[in-house]
Amino acid sequence: MPIKRKPELDDNGQWPVRIMYLRMSEKPTPQAIPSPAIPHSIQRAEKPTVSFYRYLYDAVGRDWAWTDRKKVSDADLKEILDDKDTEIYVLYIRGVPAGYAELNFKHFPGSVDLAYFGIIPEFIGMKLGPYFLNWAINQAWLRDPDCITVNTCTLDHPKALPLYQRFGYVPYRQRDLTIDPVEDL
Repeated sequence: MPIKRKPELDDNGQWPVRIMYLRMSEKPTPQAIPSPAIPHSIQRAEKPTVSFYRYLYDAVGRDWAWTDRKKVSDADLKEILDDKDTEIYVLYIRGVPAGYAELNFKHFPGSVDLAYFGIIPEFIGMKLGPYFLNWAINQAWLRDPDCITVNTCTLDHPKALPLYQRFGYVPYRQRDLTIDPVEDL
């Protein structure tokens, strides 16, 4: 299970957040990441329904205060999901969704953004994160980009930043901001 924590509020009743932007400018040396020893698969969800995407987003992000896509209307989210430059991949364990990765090929010419990545809480601690991240990075490099980007923040799982760095991502910018607290944490 994840390390569920409620961030401290600042003087204005908001959560201080530091966003770390990372990039990988060259294809990393392949890592020997063992496949999960349990039945699993990774499938592309081609033009997933908005409700299925929201399920994945909420299941992965609920403990980490993910709110960005909750603010997007169903119509706008459907447009994102149906775009040829958005690819959603779902990791299944024994037929059950265990995490997802969203690759975006549109926002920055010549780059791929790992827009969202995560493991559903019930599957955290099973060593699926490194396996699935390695798979997603390899998938992104199939397009031969100039770089692959990702960002993480202080609300994310504490192992997120070190994991990205272990796989070759390098911080290039950070931004501090505050957000309204999420009530259901």
